[in-house]
Amino acid sequence: MLSIQKQILEKLGICSDLSLLRVVLDGIPPRRDSKLLIKDLKVDEVPLRIYQPKQPPTGKRRGILYFHGGAGTFGSITFERICRYIAKKCSSVVVSVGYRLSPEHPYPGQYFDCLNATLYFMRNLEEYHVDPALIIISGDSCGANFATVICQILLNKRDLPKVRAQVLLYPGLQGLDFHLPSYQQNASVPLLFRKLVIYFCFRYLNKEPSVLEDVLQNCHVPESMKRKYKKWISADIIPDKFKIRGYVPQKSTSYKPEVHEAVKELLAITFSPLLAEDSIICQLPESYIVTCEFDVLRDDGLLYKKRLEDNGVQVTWYHSESGFHGILAFFGYGIFSFSSGKKIMDSTVNYINSL
Repeated sequence: MLSIQKQILEKLGICSDLSLLRVVLDGIPPRRDSKLLIKDLKVDEVPLRIYQPKQPPTGKRRGILYFHGGAGTFGSITFERICRYIAKKCSSVVVSVGYRLSPEHPYPGQYFDCLNATLYFMRNLEEYHVDPALIIISGDSCGANFATVICQILLNKRDLPKVRAQVLLYPGLQGLDFHLPSYQQNASVPLLFRKLVIYFCFRYLNKEPSVLEDVLQNCHVPESMKRKYKKWISADIIPDKFKIRGYVPQKSTSYKPEVHEAVKELLAITFSPLLAEDSIICQLPESYIVTCEFDVLRDDGLLYKKRLEDNGVQVTWYHSESGFHGILAFFGYGIFSFSSGKKIMDSTVNYINSL
């Protein structure tokens, strides 16, 4: 019934599925917070919302950049409750980045928006009383993907302060293998179904979903690429305890060059930072990674954790045994919140405060 109503609204030109989703997921604005100074500004047309504790600092504060999730096509700086919580509990300056959304602003523009916001903040730390040795780059879902890529890009910016840590909350980090155990086990688990991942990827990249089923079967990946990256992206690397719940190894599928050509962006380092070379990974900052058991993207986080550790990067890992993808979208909504989400946030705050 909802699908029929949506189609009627689209035909009338009232809204599309994407605009409806954006309205719903922007949530209810919270009340004013007497403990925070909140300022909105724009940097190169990108909206930023900056949260600062009102209480005068005893010294310089941490500076935390936050990139919201939403598959690059929805979400905004109204992701308030997470940012407010971190700013208050960590006595930190939090910069929420409202990168412009696809398809109106085509991929990979979101990365440039996040990078420009990051450069602005890092070049104006004095204005916000931020310690240049305590810059943290963070995000959830695709926002964690952006955070990962920005940390990799910043390795070449020798004139800027080094990032202290990256905080990645249930990140999506690769478009090479959609048959990892977590994709199979959680294919029909809300909020992010397996097919929905591919659908959102297509919307984000502004592609027609005509080859969606082929991509689900990994037909977009050349055999040479499968062999090259098997050492980093493979079910064989996932610990056995994560394969107990309904995992069946995938049968070999045939490569289809036309499918690869249609969605080759999925395999670019920008979209799939898990494919970055060891020479990049070994230089990355200390990392905090959250994974959720009931999340198709769980194994992306597990694989990145292993890659970082194999390259000598310190990783703090929090796994939510009952968590699901997008659980933090409900954080701060009272009876609609989940205790697992609160535990994720408290673990994240404890980590940030330990730096």
